[in-house]
Amino acid sequence: MAAAGPQPPSSTPPRTSPVLHHGASEERGLQKIWQSRSVAAWGLWPVSQLYRALIALRRLLYRTGVFTSEHPGRPVVVVGNVIAGGAGKTPVVIALVKHLQAQGLHPGVISRGYGRRSRDCRAVTPDSLPSDVGDEPALIARSLAAGPAVPLFVAPRRITAARALLAAHPHTDVIVCDDGLQHLALQRDIEVCVFNDQGVGNGFLLPAGPLREAWPRPMDLLLYAGSVPPLASPPPPAFALRRNLAAYALRSDGTQVPLASLQGQALHAVAAVARPGDFFAMLRARGLTLARTDALPDHYDFDSWKGNSNKRNQVICTEKDAVKLWTVSPDALAVPLVLDIDPGFFEALDARLRGHVPPMSPLSSPA
Repeated sequence: MAAAGPQPPSSTPPRTSPVLHHGASEERGLQKIWQSRSVAAWGLWPVSQLYRALIALRRLLYRTGVFTSEHPGRPVVVVGNVIAGGAGKTPVVIALVKHLQAQGLHPGVISRGYGRRSRDCRAVTPDSLPSDVGDEPALIARSLAAGPAVPLFVAPRRITAARALLAAHPHTDVIVCDDGLQHLALQRDIEVCVFNDQGVGNGFLLPAGPLREAWPRPMDLLLYAGSVPPLASPPPPAFALRRNLAAYALRSDGTQVPLASLQGQALHAVAAVARPGDFFAMLRARGLTLARTDALPDHYDFDSWKGNSNKRNQVICTEKDAVKLWTVSPDALAVPLVLDIDPGFFEALDARLRGHVPPMSPLSSPA
C-alpha cells in the first residue's frame, strides 16, 4: 500500500473532525453490541428468541405450501448474507456476472432495489436514478456498462423481477439475485453466502446479534473475509475474499485520479455504508489525510446532507455512495472497491452450475 509522503517540519497533523449522524450512530452502537455477548446483548436475547420463532414459523409456512415459492425457469444463483450490515455482496455479484460472461453465458440480475422510492417492477440502466431503482442496482448497472449488456430488473418480489427480465430478454440463461437468501418466495439453485471479517459476531440473532437467521445452516458456497465462520455439517466449500481499494478514484465523468496524487491534501471522506469506518481506515492506509469524516446511515439518500462546508477539502466517497452523491456534489471522487476472490470459488461455482444450465450452453459442453 502507498505510504504517506514526507511532511514539512513546520506542519502539524490535521485533526479529523468526525461527523456521525443520528441514524448512523444507532447502527454503530448496535454493531458494537453484536461483537460480544455483553450485558446489553444478553438483555436483547429474549427478543431474539421471538425473532427465531417467527423465522421458524415462516419457513414452515413455505415448506407446507401455505406460502408459495416459485422458480423462474432459469438457473438462479442467490448472492447474499446472513448478517445485518454490509458484507460486500454487491461487488461479488458484479464479479460473478463478469465471470459468467467470460464463460460465454448470458446472465441477468434481479434485485429488490432496497431504499428506492418507487414500488413497481422496472428495468435498471446505467442512467437510472438511485432513488428509482436503489443504490446497489444502480451501481451494478454502471459497473457492468462497459461490457456486454446485462439485463437488470428490480421489484419488491424477486420472482416478479425475474419474470419481467425473461420476458424482455428470453436469451438469458442464468439469473443472479443480488441479496435474497431469506427471500423464500424465490426458489434457487445455488446459494452463495458472503461474510465480512467480523464473521457471525456474537452468534446471536437480531436484535441481540447480527444474524438474520440461525447459523450455521446448509449453503452451496461460502466467501469470507477474515477467519472462516462456523460451518454446517457437511461443510460447504469456503473460499477467501479480500477487499481493497483501487489505486485510483473516479470523477463523475469516469476519468481516473491516482490516489497517490491525493496524498498531502486535506480530504473530506463520506461513507453511507454499513461499516464506514472500514472505508476511512482503508483511505488512511493509502496514505491519505482525512480532515473530516462523515459516517452516514447505510443507503442514505443525501437529500439532507449539509455538503462540503470547507471548499478547500476534496470530497471522497465510496463508489456505492457516488451514484447519489454526484447529484449534489459533482466534484466528489469515488474510490472503487477491488475484490480478490480465490479462483477456486469460480471453479466450484461452474461445477455446480453445470448441472443446471441448458444442454447447449458453454458450461454444459465438455472441457
